[in-house]
Amino acid sequence: MRRVPTDRPIRALVIDDSAYNRVTLTRMLESDPRIRVVATAVNGEDGIKQVMKHRPDVVTLDLEMPIMDGFAFLRWLMVNLPTAVIAVSSRASDRSVFKALELGAVDFIAKPRGRVSPRLEEIQKDLLAKISYVAELRMENLRKRVTEQPQAISEVVPAGPVCAAGIQLVVIGCSTGGPPAIQQVFQNLPLLPLPFVIAQHMPPTFTRLFAERVNKLTSYTVKEAADGDPVDAGTVYVAPGGMQTEVRRRSEELVLRVFAAGVDDLYAPSVDRLFRSASDCCGENLVAVIMTGMGDDGSRAVKQVHDRGGKTIAESEKTAIIFGMPGEAIKTGGIDEVLPLDEIPDAIRRVCSGV
Repeated sequence: MRRVPTDRPIRALVIDDSAYNRVTLTRMLESDPRIRVVATAVNGEDGIKQVMKHRPDVVTLDLEMPIMDGFAFLRWLMVNLPTAVIAVSSRASDRSVFKALELGAVDFIAKPRGRVSPRLEEIQKDLLAKISYVAELRMENLRKRVTEQPQAISEVVPAGPVCAAGIQLVVIGCSTGGPPAIQQVFQNLPLLPLPFVIAQHMPPTFTRLFAERVNKLTSYTVKEAADGDPVDAGTVYVAPGGMQTEVRRRSEELVLRVFAAGVDDLYAPSVDRLFRSASDCCGENLVAVIMTGMGDDGSRAVKQVHDRGGKTIAESEKTAIIFGMPGEAIKTGGIDEVLPLDEIPDAIRRVCSGV
């Protein structure tokens, strides 16, 4: 597997049909001494030439371009020379971000409104942070996920008031590489009589668009969580980007609390906040799943879930695009099962069915 050497700068290729954006992105990237822009390209066709010539470690990719767009470029790249790609999305292509992630982009950055915008520099901090973790990417895992996606199932497990094992709620946390992984889980998970709440690190607006997309592709009702939502069986709630989401108990009913993130909150939504609050409400009747992502969000709370008798699952190094979050959770000793992504749906089914 090709990894980025740590003794040299990360080599970047910028692909964008706007000359202004190419210059601005190059300047932003090269403000970090760990990054060197080796070339720029005006469209996907030009991008292929530059990839072949320079073999960059990472590509920033505009999605809407003439001659060859970002999607065609991604298809070629993942087959011929798998490379880390950060999609740079304009407002017009917000919904297309998830298509790009399915085709192999590891993450995305949302441009400020407008094709050519002086506000483009607003994304600098986020972009540099995403580029910096390229050395931790497992490109072979990403390539396999793109080229070997299993066929979705449509089995439905008969509903009831509770699952056989007494499980009341399943919570899932992930970050980089998470959207395609979540989609794969719910496309391959039979319809269980349980609610699910997901904390996926993602900007505002995109969590709603992501929920709408997964809702169309699975047997579950999928929606962005709202403050005061009752937690209903057969429904998947996606925590809103830029907000915090927690689970509360109201009499015998579980409800969601959605509120503004604090200025010092590192993650919004926070996996730790979601898992901890769910554990407080459900105790041993909780399943917590932590999947691909950068950092350690969720590791502290997943240990609490485990110590209170809840069931815990982590994605294994075999399939995680970035092993940071599951790896840190495993180190706590609070994980019951470590599984590749394609085995996680059946593990959830087994735990919730008491088999």
